[in-house]
Amino acid sequence: MARKQEFVLYGAAASGSVAVEAALTLLGIPFQLIEGETWSSKAARERVGGQNPMRQVPTLVMPNGETITESAAILIWLADLHPAAQLAPAIGDPARAQFLRWMFFVSSAIYSLHWIKPDVSRIGAPEGSRNNVVDAVHARIAFCWRTMDAQLKPSKYLLGDALSVLDLYVAVISRFGPWRERFCQEAPNMMPAIIRVDEDPRLKSLWERRFPSG
Repeated sequence: MARKQEFVLYGAAASGSVAVEAALTLLGIPFQLIEGETWSSKAARERVGGQNPMRQVPTLVMPNGETITESAAILIWLADLHPAAQLAPAIGDPARAQFLRWMFFVSSAIYSLHWIKPDVSRIGAPEGSRNNVVDAVHARIAFCWRTMDAQLKPSKYLLGDALSVLDLYVAVISRFGPWRERFCQEAPNMMPAIIRVDEDPRLKSLWERRFPSG
């Protein structure tokens, strides 16, 4: 049972939920973490299914019992709820439009493609073609990182001198296939900002715990 007045996050190591864990950590918000690799465990899917019919992580349950899903939505909501932390450009800030653009680009054009890989039949492909499908997915993701990199002009961080949840999001999703080495090749302009997020002392132990293989 979760304690009263505490967020509950359904998540898993090496998944998109780690970006939410990072945001909660930076904001100093206590939360209960319920582990579950929903892509490989029926028990985990059933555990999450009570809160999220899609049976996916991240799923965040607020202290009042309300549920919010979708990683980009959770990150934006947390940042907007705590404006003093400056984890997102405020409404009216000239950077807000591009912040929203790239948050949803990462979510829809990149992160969503990883849904295909555990079960290629989801797109009507036979299991025997799995390797070819995964290679094609990785090629598309690399193209999307390259496209994003060509249009951003990062400073200290992706949108300027302030760390935002976009930086956290990219720092996590860029660790997925086709992996960081390929991300570095495709997104050289973004890479220094992401290395800075990797090395943030407030998050270092989180990255080590949740991405133990690097």
